[in-house]
Amino acid sequence: MLRTLLAGALLLSVIHPPAPVAQRKGTTVNSDAVTIDAFKKRVDEYVALHRKLEATIPALPKQASPQQVDAHERALAKLIQDARASAKPGDIFDPAMQQLVRRLLAPVFTGRSGAQIKSEITDNEYKGSVKLVVNGRYPDDVPVSTMPPQVLAELPKLPEDLEYRFVLTNLILFDPHAHIIPDFVEQAIK
Repeated sequence: MLRTLLAGALLLSVIHPPAPVAQRKGTTVNSDAVTIDAFKKRVDEYVALHRKLEATIPALPKQASPQQVDAHERALAKLIQDARASAKPGDIFDPAMQQLVRRLLAPVFTGRSGAQIKSEITDNEYKGSVKLVVNGRYPDDVPVSTMPPQVLAELPKLPEDLEYRFVLTNLILFDPHAHIIPDFVEQAIK
């Protein structure tokens, strides 16, 4: 009898396998993973565009002068800005990713060590306000922030063509070759 019950249960599990735990709870996948995957896809699309456009302008010489570097950055920026003329905030950091960034970074900036990390990021010589613009040039008068390893450990890894930076309390994607801001998260640090 026990064998018959076990055989029946086995047959039933083959015909109607049990649903994964996530499906039984009503969630089919981890929503954070979906958000991060979608963000990485948008980042990869931006980087592909960046590389395609950069290939159309002359490469910098090995011993480039500051003027040559600036001219190269501005030429690449112009191409990217033209190609992304309709870009707006949230195109790369969509609302779900903005919320996730704030949630991932919140624990980094709590407590005494968090206050220290925040002061390292926001305590530079610049004390004015900044108007961030998607595809806009990184403000020349604002020092480029350093990125603490604790912050980078919480965020999705970026391709080498892009960097995370802070401008005051805003997290930006920074394209250092074009010296522009492809997108940003306002008030990423509270």
